[in-house]
Parts: sequence; structure tokens; C-alpha cells
Amino acid sequence: MPSESAAAVSAFVEGAPPGELADVIADVKKLTVNEPKLLDSITPAFQKYNEEQLTIVKLPGSNKNVLISSYNSLGDGRYYDTGSQRSFSFDHQTQEASDVQPYTPDSEHSDLISSLLKSLSTHATEHYLTSTSTVCFHPPTSTITLLLVSNKYSPSNFWNGRWRSAYHFSPSSSTLTGTINVDVHYYEDGNVRLTTRKEIQETNLDDGSSQGEGKEALLAAEVLRKVEGVERRYQEELNKGFAALSEGEFKGLRRQLPVTRQKVEWEKVGGYRLGQDIGGGRSR
Repeated sequence: MPSESAAAVSAFVEGAPPGELADVIADVKKLTVNEPKLLDSITPAFQKYNEEQLTIVKLPGSNKNVLISSYNSLGDGRYYDTGSQRSFSFDHQTQEASDVQPYTPDSEHSDLISSLLKSLSTHATEHYLTSTSTVCFHPPTSTITLLLVSNKYSPSNFWNGRWRSAYHFSPSSSTLTGTINVDVHYYEDGNVRLTTRKEIQETNLDDGSSQGEGKEALLAAEVLRKVEGVERRYQEELNKGFAALSEGEFKGLRRQLPVTRQKVEWEKVGGYRLGQDIGGGRSR
């Protein structure tokens, strides 16, 4: 059973905001100087964070980003990338890849996966400024998983954000399910974090029931048409929600100016004459 310290640090790691894991680790090291090996004992927490957050990493000798997830895991700290047909080792604490080797996933749906990978890449490029995507086959459930992550970090402006999509397509039943997660952290003179999750209910697709060359490309196009519609509608929902928060709850939280229409100088508040200086009244 992990110690109380290990459990607390694991919670910090697993809950790290987008793009801020290194900052969390640096703070933890300062707080646990008497336990220098503590971080090495919570590898499962780092693995959970990287797989759930769809952490991206560049392979040695390559400029291409690849994803870390439970869907493309080979076990023992190794993962594979369908697009580059490579497998690699991944250090969950340092978030570095190594020991790259050729790897070709074995799947009866290789043509469909290739078409989905191409269509998903086109979709990501058209709709996200920066993104990384991949497609994986899960043999135990015979499903194909489409993963997409888009990160935007602006620490100089005190905010970071991440969009994650995961869709599961069953070739046997032509059904699509999935989830969308959005995580935004704003921390200028405060600490505000938005986390949302959208469950995509099972959707039946028209497989075209056509045979012959090109049917995989047609099916992939249909899958991405559904994905594009789902993501567009959810982004519209988020925009409406943000507008409502700005004009509603957040506006109600703002401190109103006093009748003088000037901000209160709080460091001098003890010396104010209530009636004259704040209320605008006359002193006697």
C-alpha cells in the first residue's frame, strides 16, 4: 500500500493541468526534499496521466509527434504509432521516447485503418491549429479507436488548454461511440479551471454495403463526417456556455465600483473616512 505522501503526490500528478506537469513535479520536489525517491515510487500515476491526457512525444531522429495512450500500448512501457509503423519505449516521468523499432500492427482491417488515419489527419489539420492524431486497433474488442489531441499553451498569459477526442468504431456493427474532454486552466491573480466531458452515444453509420475497391475510403469518410458534426456541435455548445458564464455568473461575482466610480485603495482602507471618501458624502 502506498504511503500517505505517495498517495498525495500521485493525486497532484494525475490532476496536473495541461502543459504544467513539469511545474507540478518541480514543486513536489521542493516539498519532498526529505524523500528524494518518492517520485520514482509513483510510476503508475505518471503512466495514468500520460495515457489519459494523450501525451505527445517526438521520436528520436524525427520531427513527428506521436501519442501515448492505453490504446496503443504494447505493455512494459512500450507503445506503437500506426502512421510511422514504429514502436518505442517511453519514460513516463521524463516524457521521453527511446529504443525505436519497426512495428507493423497486425489487423484484418489494415486498409480501413489506413483510410481512417488519412481522413482523421485531414480533419485535424482543417479544424485545429496544432494537433496530433492516430488510429489504433484493439483486438480484444475488435474495435478501431481514433484519437486526437490539440494543445494550446500560453504560460506568458497565464493559461493553458487541451482538447481530447477518442472515438471507437466497430466494423462489425458499423457503430461509433466516443468521448470529448476539454481542460482549460487560467491562473493570473487566481486559479480557475474548466474541465468538461462529452459522451458520444452510439451512432449507426451507413457502411454503404458496397463491395470492391474504395469501400474502406468511403466508410472512413462517413466516420469522419460523423466526427466532424459531433465536434462542431460541441464547440458551439461550449461557446454558448462561455457567453452565458461571462454575462451571468462571472458578472455577478465582479466587485462593483463605489459611487465615486473609482477603485478602492485597499492598502489605505483603514484611513478612509467612510462618509466622505467612500460614500461621497460631506464630512462634518
